[in-house]
Amino acid sequence: GNSTWLNTVYSNTQHIFQINITLNIKTLLNSFRMPGSGPISCLGPWPKDVGIIALELYFPSQYVDQAELEQLDGVAAGKYTVGLGQARMGFCSDREDINSLCLTVVQRLMERNGLSYDSVGRLEVGTETIIDKSKSVKTVIMQLFEDSGNTDVEGIDTTNACYGGTAALFNAVNWVESSSWDGRYALVVAGDIAVYATGSARPTGGAGAVAMLVGPNAPLAFERGLRGTHMQHAYDFYKPDLMSEYPVVDGKLSIECYLSALDRCYSVYRNKIHAQWQREGSEERFSLDDFGFLVFHSPYCKLVQKSLARLMLNDFLSHPSPNTETGPFTGLDAFRDIKPEETYFDRDVEKAFMKASADLFETKTKASLLISNQNGNMYTPSVYGCLASLIAQQTASQIAGQRIGVFSYGSGFAATLYSLRVTQDHTPGSGLDKLVSSLSDLKVRLDSRQKVSPAVFSENMKLREDTHHLANYVPRGSVEDLFPGTWYLTRVDDKHRREYARRPVDDDLTAAPELVRSSTAPEVQDE
Repeated sequence: GNSTWLNTVYSNTQHIFQINITLNIKTLLNSFRMPGSGPISCLGPWPKDVGIIALELYFPSQYVDQAELEQLDGVAAGKYTVGLGQARMGFCSDREDINSLCLTVVQRLMERNGLSYDSVGRLEVGTETIIDKSKSVKTVIMQLFEDSGNTDVEGIDTTNACYGGTAALFNAVNWVESSSWDGRYALVVAGDIAVYATGSARPTGGAGAVAMLVGPNAPLAFERGLRGTHMQHAYDFYKPDLMSEYPVVDGKLSIECYLSALDRCYSVYRNKIHAQWQREGSEERFSLDDFGFLVFHSPYCKLVQKSLARLMLNDFLSHPSPNTETGPFTGLDAFRDIKPEETYFDRDVEKAFMKASADLFETKTKASLLISNQNGNMYTPSVYGCLASLIAQQTASQIAGQRIGVFSYGSGFAATLYSLRVTQDHTPGSGLDKLVSSLSDLKVRLDSRQKVSPAVFSENMKLREDTHHLANYVPRGSVEDLFPGTWYLTRVDDKHRREYARRPVDDDLTAAPELVRSSTAPEVQDE
């Protein structure tokens, strides 16, 4: 009996010892786990439906007609208007710079939404319009916060060509979803002045700024985990001359980079959403039909139309057995074995899939090109100007519950395709209703601009070129030409410190303008 009892004790002790060793080994292995590599199930809760709550857009008060610009440049009629898909191009006089654009759009967003500056805990700026190699645009905007006494505002500038605004937006969303969040809003600003030297690239310019309020319970919520990103090195568009506003552009390479990034981002996005669906028990295939709307970074409108066709090409090539007898892929069987990387400039492929995707373009993307067509390329705000254009031309009920695909591209190059889910709540007074209403005047604002001749436009470009980054400079442009409520540059002093004033909102030019200047700069009256 004692022998049996001893054997039982020994066996149990051995078993307990083995369990302890196993647990200790697991503990040891877990201690070597890389940070952030925990399974999804171990993640804690975060604010619900983080995304864009409010959106404000600013563009210059002057524009040049692209058809008239064709005549001045001596090119074939339709080269800019049909070939590029551009009708008008907004531009800034020497009265406006990147700081003034961002000051204007931020104050406009805050005023129109009745927000106090102490409700903002993070402010991010995305821009490639660099006027100082050290001081951020964000710090200039902080002057608007002075009366509130709020200096506890995180975030600085982010730069990578046209992608900086998206990177800033991601930073803001990540902050709200992180342990750093203190319950306040994040504010994201994307702004740029897109100008080119005289030549074929000049009609693809433009200017503007977008401000976006980010927080939980947003009408435009980010779909968690659904981002497809592609980053690669290329010299397709860059600005190596720090004394000039003008970029160096390899047009053909830039198009190839844009389209290849679109291919790869879409592939990653589809893989991620398929994985989500499989976890939920669905084996459905994702396609363009699963997007309610699609918006793209728009260097020019025609490239956006080609981009939607490109996504249809991707759907076609990835489908195991596409129907080429009926439906959207009708007659496309000849393209079944092509390699995507060999088709960036294949006119036959481009023509066939633009025709096949024509209906999708009309229903899902065309409305987003209003600002791009009428104001031009704004660089970092471009894709968000497209988002604003889309919302401005829908009712709240039309976009409620829809998935909006967003493709952002920045040369050099960086790109992401992600999606926003529109809230179902479109009742009067809801967040979605307020967002749609705030953008409903977009067409009216575009039509209220002043058209100038191509000759005047060229004079303004020459003035900007000659005075870029000058010290002791007083701008010559007319303040009366600016929209009411616009911030403008009054002077650059001998130490390159910039001073600004705001045109009165009530359009009363006899009223004293609001002034913003460096606290260390001497007070100098505008001449």
